[in-house]
Amino acid sequence: MSAVAEPPPFRRRSRSIEELAATVSASRLGCWQQCRLKFYFRYVLSIPKGTTASLHIGKVVHTILQSWNMVRWRGQPISTEVFQGMFEQDWEGRQAQSAIQWDADEEQEQRSNTWTLLQTYFTQTPIGANERPEAVEVPLEADLPEGLPRLVGIIDLVRVGGRIVDFKTSGQTPDAEKVEHIHEMQLSCYSVLYRDATGKEESAIELHHLVKLKTPKVVITPVAPMTEVKRDRLFRAVESYVDGLARRDFVPSPGLHCSCCEYFNECRQWTGKEEVT
Repeated sequence: MSAVAEPPPFRRRSRSIEELAATVSASRLGCWQQCRLKFYFRYVLSIPKGTTASLHIGKVVHTILQSWNMVRWRGQPISTEVFQGMFEQDWEGRQAQSAIQWDADEEQEQRSNTWTLLQTYFTQTPIGANERPEAVEVPLEADLPEGLPRLVGIIDLVRVGGRIVDFKTSGQTPDAEKVEHIHEMQLSCYSVLYRDATGKEESAIELHHLVKLKTPKVVITPVAPMTEVKRDRLFRAVESYVDGLARRDFVPSPGLHCSCCEYFNECRQWTGKEEVT
């Protein structure tokens, strides 16, 4: 098994509560809901952490899918050889930066498996080669109701007709009902951003999971447009985020997720105060 790459030199770049309360994103909101002490370590203290093999793979996959979408948006021809070259270059560049310590032959195996995973997506994707996206990796912002911060985010892809797509990699086949619930806040954020930017409702949302099995596969989970109930749930969650920041409510939420948390050691050292020894 590969070892986590060493983090960059420690630099504590604290963020003020005012700065964090001025805007909110799906990723910050998700971290806040999972564990507020983890949020404190990641976003307030900005304690750097090394790159894991899983994160490395996820970033490479995301980069290549972004390039694939941009090629279609520009109306350029799709070449498997070109994308494979981009894949190899991105893998090597990220490895040089992160310096993950792979076990013998593991890097080449994972690299080969990841390219096979991408090839599987290109073959099984419901998106036609000639379908021109409405938008690719677009940064958006939207005002929320009075008293709430400004919502910011980046949508992976918007297909023809206003179909929002989010790409994910997974080590197991996702359950449609569970993943829709787990990612509800993230998808609601995207809906709010899309509606604010376009003045119209999204036609649908799709989760595209690239599943890293012995035989890779692609699982598409369709999700209906955001309802008023989901919108209100999102606004209530953001309200809780703002109130918690104001109280500096940075407390841990122990659970099964702790076993893979990068801040496990810092959490164990927590004394009930904000600073870690």
